[in-house]
Amino acid sequence: MLGLDHDALDREQAIVALWKYSLGGKNCIDTIMQFQGCINLTVNLLNSESSATCEAAAGLLRSISSINLYKDVVAESGAIEGITGLLSRPSLTSEVKEQSMCTLWNLSVDEELRVKIANSDILPFLINSLDDDDIKVKEAAGGVLSNLALSHCNHSMMVEAGIILKLAKLLKTDMEGSKVIRNEARNALLELIKDQYYRILVIEEGLVPVPMVGAAAYKSFKPGLYSWPTMPDGTEIEQTSKGPSKFGASELLLGLNVGENAELEEARKNAIVGRTQQQFLARIGAIELDGKRESQSDIPTDNRFTLLPWIDGVARLVLILELNDEVAISRAAESIADSSINEHMRTSFKEAGAIKHLVRLLDHNSFAVRSAVIHALERLSVSSSLYHVLEAEGILHPLVCTLKCSETSGSLMEKTLDILARILDPSKEMKSKFYNGPVNGSKMGIDAARSLDASARLTGDNPVSIMDSRKELLDSTVITRLIEILKTSPSNLQRKVASILEFITIIEPSMETIIKVDVSSGLEAVFQQKAVKDKEADVEGQELDEYALELEEAGLAVSAASRLLTKLLDSEQFCQKIDSTHFTKLLRKILKSDIPLRNKDWVAACLVKLCSISSPNVDFENPINMEVTLYETIPRLIEQIKLSLSPETQEFAAVELNRIISEGVVDSTRAVASEVGIFPLVNLIEQGSDRAVEAALSILYNLSMDSENHSAIIAAGAVPALRKIVLSQRSHWSRALRLLRNLPV
Repeated sequence: MLGLDHDALDREQAIVALWKYSLGGKNCIDTIMQFQGCINLTVNLLNSESSATCEAAAGLLRSISSINLYKDVVAESGAIEGITGLLSRPSLTSEVKEQSMCTLWNLSVDEELRVKIANSDILPFLINSLDDDDIKVKEAAGGVLSNLALSHCNHSMMVEAGIILKLAKLLKTDMEGSKVIRNEARNALLELIKDQYYRILVIEEGLVPVPMVGAAAYKSFKPGLYSWPTMPDGTEIEQTSKGPSKFGASELLLGLNVGENAELEEARKNAIVGRTQQQFLARIGAIELDGKRESQSDIPTDNRFTLLPWIDGVARLVLILELNDEVAISRAAESIADSSINEHMRTSFKEAGAIKHLVRLLDHNSFAVRSAVIHALERLSVSSSLYHVLEAEGILHPLVCTLKCSETSGSLMEKTLDILARILDPSKEMKSKFYNGPVNGSKMGIDAARSLDASARLTGDNPVSIMDSRKELLDSTVITRLIEILKTSPSNLQRKVASILEFITIIEPSMETIIKVDVSSGLEAVFQQKAVKDKEADVEGQELDEYALELEEAGLAVSAASRLLTKLLDSEQFCQKIDSTHFTKLLRKILKSDIPLRNKDWVAACLVKLCSISSPNVDFENPINMEVTLYETIPRLIEQIKLSLSPETQEFAAVELNRIISEGVVDSTRAVASEVGIFPLVNLIEQGSDRAVEAALSILYNLSMDSENHSAIIAAGAVPALRKIVLSQRSHWSRALRLLRNLPV
């Protein structure tokens, strides 16, 4: 009756009967499959205009494809193409959608068929079906997408189609009877977050990856039931009640919009809610209760994750840090590192109390725990608002201990230096030196004192103890270790070490400790890097972008080292020890190198200072000052004329450049021409202010005195611009006319 020679009603009745018969189990399906051609005839009925026929045909294909033996037969009969065509129709009943997508759900278990389904035109329909009103349609779509996500090759197509936003919405929304679709959405996202870039997209949607550590691990959690309550970040709550409440309500309601605690920031409120929920689940033994029933149950516990809304996820990760399980702690710390992708997440971890636990774990016996914790702290330290909090929690002491250890691995040392360089930023410390008066008996900056005081309230410490912790940096062992790193490490570490050493010179203005150690050998190593040896660096066999990256890193390291040397030159004792001639030679070579122009400012400043120490007479005739002008000042001024969006900045740069050239600095006009400065100068005479136009015309006139520059001036479009000025008789028309007469036009 399925045959094409029967009318549509007979075929519909036959397919409906066969579908119902197939629901009887494998034996019934085996009986149907004995008749050759039945699958092809069923696929043909997917083109029917009758909804009942299409539903029954898709339902029969669903039943048959549920048997592994027949999956290939169904796929080879063109079922995927037939269902794709069916689902592309504008109006379908929910029943047809459900049966069709459930067939794809069965077929997508096979890896080859997953790729075939993903490459069809059905992917957008599946993703849009996640918003369908029918929960069964949602579940079927989620099941197919969850299986498609098992193949890494499908990930880019799925993400580009917008799957992350839809799946994340399902996990963040509580709907009745939505357990299946939530589970499938979670499984799909857990596959996607294996890629670090897609993980960031998932976290941005408000979901945090949390390791499944097993319910047994939470048995070691011991909440402080009888201690006075505190905020999640450790802030103590003032006891306002005279005595205990008759019913214990004063303790129960503390911090929940009562008394002086009524005004809480949103981040702190979320931290309280998250901590309360997660600690409650842990205390009643309900945390990870469904772990065994999840589809990841065949994955080793060490590799299993779940996804939680960020409030619960942050609180759960902080709770795991309080457990005794080393593996659980390591995995939680790594998840904190992975989740600290923006200011919102980093602040959330701070408010939840993660920092105090991470700092405590820096002294853990397990190397794996310490490595994971350092990674988490390094990611959190990206936020400048957390510097003082980290310092108040006592992070400097364990980091200094790590620094002293010669057996510390390279990656651990790099992250340690990252954190130290951010906290001990010399530029921020110099700003904090501006103060109105003494704070706690010591002179500190107003902003620094307020920040340290606010941070100290979190831990009960005070700014004095924080200042004491910094004194550990003055230990000669620490400084010797830093200089050793400066001499033997790559550019990225040299930059951080130079910055830390500069900070040490700020907290110890006499610089006695650092001068006693051979700091000049470390500086010499930075200034003699291969990338900055000369302007004709050999880049054969090296990719251009790789060489550019090397120059960028070297430039940052050289700039930091030059800044440190400039600071050290304030000490007469250091000036007597250093070979100023040797360092002058090194810095002059760096000034002519290919490192980025923005990294040459401190090199130039250091050279000028070295020159002023050795020879007080500073003028343009001095060869060092002349080189600074040619290789740093002139290129910087041209860059400002070319790139600055501020007319005032362009005007100032043009006037200053004109002054240098007018004073007759040797090779100054050649330096302007070699830096491709003619084109921005011509643009300036067309669009600049009167003063800027006057300076640009004067510079171009000086350049036109050399016939080699004529072609470049003409090519830059100077002739039409000059004629326009002359014909309009603007204020500088006589200068423009004089320049025109110099050109061969």
